[in-house]
Amino acid sequence: MSHVIGNEVANTVTVPSMGRRMASWFYEGLLMFGVVFIAGYLFSTLSQTRHALDNRHALQAFLFVVFAIYFTWFWHKGQTLAMKTWHIRVVDAKTGQAISQKRAFSRYVLSWLWLLPPLPLAAWIPLTALETVASVVIWVLVYAQLSRLHPDRQFWHDAWAGTRLVQKA
Repeated sequence: MSHVIGNEVANTVTVPSMGRRMASWFYEGLLMFGVVFIAGYLFSTLSQTRHALDNRHALQAFLFVVFAIYFTWFWHKGQTLAMKTWHIRVVDAKTGQAISQKRAFSRYVLSWLWLLPPLPLAAWIPLTALETVASVVIWVLVYAQLSRLHPDRQFWHDAWAGTRLVQKA
């Protein structure tokens, strides 16, 4: 089921269904394993890291930057490979055109709302790894459902970044 956007700029644009958006999100996560593998190999080679826990904070910072470059570049072009597979584009909320790199970066930073909110819980309350994963999964499901409260059924990080997801015909 899709929802037609009420904005006068994009009367004929359809918001992708929740199932389509979440399938794209899940597929994106699978594709990121390749990005993480290549970036991790590059980092460990350049830094001469021999043990997985050595330089882990530097590796995390490096991956944050690599992800930022990946998503900012692809979103600026309109879609990632996963979005292309599921016929979804990210566009400027006002104009319906491709987003700037600045807006794409803003969307990247705000998209961490998908994963970060439950993690302080793991820091404050001693949770097992399984409990931490469960809290993240529950939060992802809650966050996805919160889009139903948005007038155009957009995810909140898109609304705050000035972007929206549209179904590509």
